[in-house]
Formats: sequence, structure tokens, C-alpha cells
Amino acid sequence: MDRLKCPTVALSSGQHIPILGLGMSHHGGYSHKALLYALRNCGIRHIDTAKRYGNEALVGKAIAESGVKREDLWVTTKLWPGDYGYQSAIQACLESCERLGLEYLDLYLMHWPDAHVPGRSAREVRAETWRALEDLYHRGICRSIGVSNFLIHHLEQLKEDCSVVPHLNQVEYHPFQRPQELVDYCRKNSIVFGGYCPLAKGQALNHPIIMQLAKKYKKTPAQICIRWSVQNGVVTIPKSTKEDRIRENCEVLGFTLVDEDVVTLNSLHDGRHVSWDPTNIL
Repeated sequence: MDRLKCPTVALSSGQHIPILGLGMSHHGGYSHKALLYALRNCGIRHIDTAKRYGNEALVGKAIAESGVKREDLWVTTKLWPGDYGYQSAIQACLESCERLGLEYLDLYLMHWPDAHVPGRSAREVRAETWRALEDLYHRGICRSIGVSNFLIHHLEQLKEDCSVVPHLNQVEYHPFQRPQELVDYCRKNSIVFGGYCPLAKGQALNHPIIMQLAKKYKKTPAQICIRWSVQNGVVTIPKSTKEDRIRENCEVLGFTLVDEDVVTLNSLHDGRHVSWDPTNIL
């Protein structure tokens, strides 16, 4: 595999997001060498980071060093709840752009549905913050805008309170956490569904059925999980700081799971979260 030939998914903004990306994270979730390798050697063009991860400036440095044209890249970053509110959100976005060394973002996400603002409901603060993202979108600073970890009731409230429906909702998605009702809701409302933690933070790699399928397809358990996610139409962003794993993850576009195996993997859903659970946020 020399270069990743990655299919894209159309957003209601008119932009097209690569269905497979490379996720950054905090707590040691960044390797400059690995990101450069992904961009230069694997053809990765979709990078997903966040202010919360503390590596936007490093990602910007890698983009500049990679030699990849800006127009060929898709860069997503996220707004942390500490910056919710209209003015704070505008300022935080401009600062993210500056750290990344970019004039615009391909996608800007509200990172989490809760907002701890004394005397105000989370719904009020989400609506005010979303209006800032709408303005950033209309100004062209953010080519697309969306949310992360939002459930149906959060999305319904935004629809009632604001004018632009989120272009994408990014949530935890793996064989044990397949929120099909949320997926269906998003598709019905023209919201692209994005998934993170496709390997369930490693928990999926030792599951006997996944290991059995890996053997059947002569692939790794990680490749089975990522391929399953992509085949379900989910924009998938596995995270890795290891060059060999990044290359391995990119190779999922070179094979297809038969329908019955997709159904088998779908049946592994048990509702567990390996990341944040937004269920109790009003």
C-alpha cells in the first residue's frame, strides 16, 4: 500500500470528509514522527485533534513540514466546554487556528454537551455557543461545524434553538457501543455520524469472535474493527502514535467484510462505554 485512496462522505455543508482519519489524543497521544509518516507515507489526509489534547501547535508544525497542500487536508479540532459562550467560543476558535497555523478549519466541533455555568442551564449555554459556531461557519473560518458526544435530545434542542443543523456528530463507536438509534436519527436529519474509539481502547482486540474473523480474513483484529466501522458508513478516526499501526489501519480500505460478518459484529453491542458517557447530561 503506497497511498491511501480514501472514500469521502458528503456533509450538508457541501464539504466532503474522508471516511478514515487519524485521531490525536492527550496523555501522550501525539507523535510528531508518526504524524509526518501518516501524511507523507500513508496518504492520510484527515487529522482529528482538539484544544483539550494540548497538541494543536505540534499538529500545525507537522502539517507545515509535511509538504501536503492545505486544500488536500481535512483538519478537525474541538471547542472545550471551558470556552463555551459566544465570545469565548469565537476567541477559542481563532486561537486554535493560530496554533494550527491555518486560516480556516475544515470542521469545528463542540466537544461535550455539558456546560458548568452557574445560574444557566446546559441547554442555554449550548445554544449560545452554537450560535458562535454558526457565525464562524458563515464567515468561512469553519467550513463545517458539528458536535461530539451529543445524544438525540441534545441534537433536538439545538434544532429548536438554532438555525444550522450540525453537519457531523462524533461519538464513541465500536462493536460493544453501537448506538443505532442515534445513528438512524443523525442520518434522518442529514447529520453525518462520526465514531471514535473503534477498538474500544483495546478491549475489542481479544474478543473471540473478532479474533476468529481476523483469522478468516488474514487481517488483524484492529483491522476487522476499523473495517466494520467504515463499512457501516461511520467516519472513523483510530488513534495511534506507532507508524506500523497507522499503516495497518490504512490498509482496511483494501478488503470488505461479507454482510453476515457485519451482522455478527453488530450483534456484539452490549452498551458499554470505554470513554465518556453523556447519558445523564440534560
